[in-house]
This record gives sequence, structure tokens and C-alpha cells, in this order.
Amino acid sequence: MSFPFFQKSKKPILARCHDDQVTKMRLKYDPYYHAMQSQRGTEITIDGRPAIMLASNDYLGLSFHPKVIEAACAATRKWGTSSTGARISNGSRAYHLELEEKLAAFLGREACHVHAAGYLSCVSAVACFAQKGDIILADKNNHSSLWDGTRLSHAQVERFSHNNSADLADLAESLPPATPKMFVAEGVYSMEGHIAALPELLDVADRYNTFNVIDDAHGFGVLGRQGRGTVDHFGLNDRVDVLCGSLSKSLSSTGGFIAGSRAVIEYLRTHSKQTIFSAALSPGQAAAAQAALEVLQTEPQHHERLWQNTRRYRDMLHSLKLDTWGSEAPAIPVVLGSKERVYRFWQALLEKGVFTVMSIAPAVPPGKDLIRTAISAWHTDEQLERIADAMAYAVKKL
Repeated sequence: MSFPFFQKSKKPILARCHDDQVTKMRLKYDPYYHAMQSQRGTEITIDGRPAIMLASNDYLGLSFHPKVIEAACAATRKWGTSSTGARISNGSRAYHLELEEKLAAFLGREACHVHAAGYLSCVSAVACFAQKGDIILADKNNHSSLWDGTRLSHAQVERFSHNNSADLADLAESLPPATPKMFVAEGVYSMEGHIAALPELLDVADRYNTFNVIDDAHGFGVLGRQGRGTVDHFGLNDRVDVLCGSLSKSLSSTGGFIAGSRAVIEYLRTHSKQTIFSAALSPGQAAAAQAALEVLQTEPQHHERLWQNTRRYRDMLHSLKLDTWGSEAPAIPVVLGSKERVYRFWQALLEKGVFTVMSIAPAVPPGKDLIRTAISAWHTDEQLERIADAMAYAVKKL
């Protein structure tokens, strides 16, 4: 008797899955999808050994905050584990509306809508509002979710050089003036740690009457008054039409949000396929995000500790002559320039009990292969010392 998994498939797509060289390389070197046996803040257990988490986006360290955990548990006890469907089909819940009202008020917006994933929010922030015949002006380094939204919109796409207002101006000037336009950028670029040059970029965008979309997943909770984000950091709230982002970073939950005028959010609820056809945010996720939002506003020490740790960590990397790509945020890359060097560095850090993530071309530009790290308010002084020792060890291994 022959077994089908020993035979070469006659199905081309199945054969492609079996023969994919990129997947084979991933499985050989095993840099991703590691399973942790336990976690408590930035302390994890992996492969039976203790390690420090240096890749999480839990910037404020609230994922184990007692108020956040209790809120998630209480909501689950009251509402169950899931709303079991999309809001358009079996209704919103009181916890959706309460979270949306509080997020909108915090961000200085009329309205907000929350999704079960940040990816959904960022896709729909572009795909819903742009359409065929429009032009999207997009930063070349935008997140994959924004590019997926761009593709789904069927609009014409024009890319400008990363964070470069002069290139944006040259590009916009060459386009038909009467064509509807959308400007799309991130507040903080998570791979590079760059803060968007929003004052200069929006000065250009506004001259061409663009609809402005900012993904602030990595700026929310990090920049601005009480963590209101990059737009607040620059005082530009009245010049951005749509703010989107994630609940899984500074708010230590899972999900995403879109905030804007009431007309914009109601248009989204009418036309966005990602909003209409996806299951709603769960009770526990919504409650955790709401509790974290309250902690963010009432316990400023987490924000202060985040930036204290960020400055110390960046100085430590610079003392080792490591390239941080000009990062200005708690997301700090270690640029090593080739996948071979990145792999050796990543492996050396793991040997010393520090967990990071690799990012190599084409996920980053050629020559910018890097280790992606992120600092949290939860990192202790003792952990930062251990991280420094691990980094020094990894440098010697290169």
C-alpha cells in the first residue's frame, strides 16, 4: 500500500507548498514561531530555559497589570468568551461602545470603531476610503497591512521615499490636480524606530487636498500627552482624517481601532468589508484594552519608565558601536547588513538568554538585515544589565 505523503503531488499548488525553498530554509534555521513554556512580563521560559523577552510590543508593560487582568476576567465571566459573530449580524455589545467612546475621547475624535485585529483596522483604513480612480501617496516603508489595504482599494498607487517630504512634493506636483488623493503613512515605523516627519509631510499633503491616514500602532501609548500618539506629539490632530492602530501594543490586549469624524466612522461601518464581515472584538480583549487605557492615564510612571529604559538601552547599543538605524522610539533595530551576520547575532543572544527576532531582506531593504528589538517599561535594571552582557557577547561572535 502506498501512502500519499510519500508521493509527489500532481496538484501544482500543493507541490509548491512541499517544495518552497524559503519555507525549507525557515525550518532549517528555525528563527521563528518558537513556543514559550511560560511568561511573566519580560521573563519567559523557552526550550526549558529562562530568557528575557526583547521582541514584544508590550511597551508599557501592562499585560500583567492586576487591573488589566481582572478587567479581562470580569468581562469574560459576565459576557462569555466571544460575541460569536460580526456586529452587523448579531449586534454590538455595551463593552464595544464603551471602549470606542473612551478611545475617541482620548484621541480627540468624534467617533471610533474597534476590530478584532489591528491588521483589520489598518487594512480597512485604506481600502474603505480609497477607490478605483483615486491616487494613494504612500511612504515606501509602510506596514504590510497598509499595502494590503492599498491593493484592495484598486486605487492608483504612488510611492514616495521614506519620510521624505521633498520627494512627496515632487510626486504630488506631477499628478492630475482634480483626482481625489489619499496620503498614507505611519506615526512610528516599527522596523526602523523612525518617527514620521508629520509636520513637513502634512504641509505637502494638505496643499493637494489629500485625505490623510496615519497608522499609529507604535506611537500610541508611546508619544504625545499621556501617550496620545504621534499626531498629538506634533499637535496635528485637526489635520489627520483617520487614525488607526493596534490594541495589542501599549494597551496590552488584542485588536485594532479606527478613529475619525462621525461621518467617516459611519461610512466605514457601511462600506468596509473588513468591518462588516469579521467577528467582533471579544469581551475580555475589549475590557483589557479599556483598563489599560485607564492605567495609561492615571499611572504615568509606566510611560516614564519606558523612556528611561529606552534611553539606557540605546546608549548601551551605541557604546558597542552597533547601528540602530537612527531609531527614535522604543522599537530599536540592530542593523547588521547580511542575513548570515543577523543569524549568528540572533543565535548568540539566544544562547545568553535574550529572545529577539530576525528581519532580513526582502522584509527590509538590501543591506539593512537586522535584529528587531523592543524595549518595555517592564524591563528591570538587572535585565538591562543581562541584555548588555548578551549584546557584548554577540558582538564578539560576529
